[in-house]
Amino acid sequence: MLAVVKQNLWWCVLGGVWLAILALQPNLDSLITGYGAFSALGIIGAVFANATGAGGGVVFVPFFHHLGLNATQIVATSFAIQCFGMTVGAITWGQYYRRHQQNNVHWQPLSSALILCIPAAIGGLLLAQWGAHLPAFGWFTQHLARVHIGFGFFSIVLGLAILASIPLLKRTSFQKNLSTVDIIMLPFIAFSGGIITAWLSVGVGELVAVYLIIRRFNITMAIAVAVILTAVCVWCAMAFHWLQTHAVVWQIVLFAGVGAALGGRLAKYVVLAFDVKHLKIFFGIWVLLMGVGALPLF
Repeated sequence: MLAVVKQNLWWCVLGGVWLAILALQPNLDSLITGYGAFSALGIIGAVFANATGAGGGVVFVPFFHHLGLNATQIVATSFAIQCFGMTVGAITWGQYYRRHQQNNVHWQPLSSALILCIPAAIGGLLLAQWGAHLPAFGWFTQHLARVHIGFGFFSIVLGLAILASIPLLKRTSFQKNLSTVDIIMLPFIAFSGGIITAWLSVGVGELVAVYLIIRRFNITMAIAVAVILTAVCVWCAMAFHWLQTHAVVWQIVLFAGVGAALGGRLAKYVVLAFDVKHLKIFFGIWVLLMGVGALPLF
C-alpha cells in the first residue's frame, strides 16, 4: 500500500491542489454545472493526442468554434489545456522509454530527433507569435478570425496522412539512425510546424511524426517524439497568451485541464488495449470529417 502511495504521490499532490483551487472559486455550484462537462472533452482530446501523436487542438479547436469563442480565445484556451495533457503524456512516454526501450536500437533516434526539433519548433512558434508585425505574417494576423478555415484544411491533410500511414504499421524493419537528410529536414519541418502551431494550436507534432513514419522509423518512437515536442511547444506558446492576449477562458481550463491530465496518463493504456490500426482508422476518419465540417462548403 505504501509503495502505491509513493508511486502516485505527485498525482495525489496535484489532485489536492486542483481541489483547493476549485473550492476557492465563487459560485461553485454554477461553475461545476456550466463547465464540469469539459473534463470529458479534456480526456478525449488528450487520449487522442498522446495515442496518435496529433495535438489535442484537433479536438478542442472545432468544439470551441462551435461554442462561439473568438479565434484568439480558441487558440489560447487550447494551448492552456494541452499544457496539462501533453505534459503528462510526455512524462508517461519518457518513463516508458527509460523503463522499456532505452536499450532498443530502434528508439535511439528519439533524443537526437528532439535535439534537432525543439529549438527549431520554438523558433518558428515565437516568430509567428511575437513577429506578427513583420510583413511575412501580416496577412495571417489580419485573417486570424478565420482560424477555423485554416484548421479545416490542416485537419483534412492530417486525416489523410493518418489513414495513409496505416499500411506502414506492418513494418518490422526500422531505421536505427538519423541520416544527413533527416538532420536537414527535421529542423525545417519543426520550424514550419512551429509557425502553424502558433496560429492553430496544432501542427508541429503531427508533421514531425508523419515525417518520421514515412522515413521508416519506429511508429511508437515517432509518436513519443511528437508528444514530447508538442509538450515543450505549448508551454512556450502560453507565455505569449499570458502576457499579451489574456484570452484564455480559465473556467474551461479548470475542468478540461484536469481531464487532459488524466487522458494523457490513460493514452498509453488505450494504445495497448486496442489494435493500433483500428485506432488510426477511427481517428483518421474523425479528423478528416472535422476538417471538412470546418470549411464553409455548405
